[in-house]
Amino acid sequence: MNKLNVLLVAVVMVFATGFAKAQKIASVDVNAIFSAMPEAKALDQQLQNLQTAKTAELEKQGKSLQDLMKKYQEEAPKQTQAINEQRSQEVQKLQDNLQQVYAAAQKDIAEKREAGLAPLEKKINDAISKIAKAAGYEYVFDASTPALLYKAGIDATPAVRKELGL
Repeated sequence: MNKLNVLLVAVVMVFATGFAKAQKIASVDVNAIFSAMPEAKALDQQLQNLQTAKTAELEKQGKSLQDLMKKYQEEAPKQTQAINEQRSQEVQKLQDNLQQVYAAAQKDIAEKREAGLAPLEKKINDAISKIAKAAGYEYVFDASTPALLYKAGIDATPAVRKELGL
């Protein structure tokens, strides 16, 4: 949302000046650059491995819970009301615990993703700034956002890729 606000402010500034002087505007496909970075590919693989491990752990706990529930259902007619209620509460606690483990796993994956993306975003932004200053661009728009409706200006994506060694 913040990128959209910055983009809209930049567009308003461009139109507000009335194009009194020639503007040097460029666009960069940040998504294409990001997907070409080896660090991004490594991060995706790490996140996929973490997701697989967490999923396997959750499936194992879920299977254990299902087996216990099946056992308790089969034994229920032979047990007293008090024992069945106790078992029902035990199953509910285990279900709640499983949901907490699932939420914790999702949170862990999201935090690792954010921590891994931050340096990559900084690296891309630094390269864009360097290229923009060197080429004298006044505005550089992200061509991968849906807010960019028309793109006929200079595409700085190749220069940024070159700067990053991609």
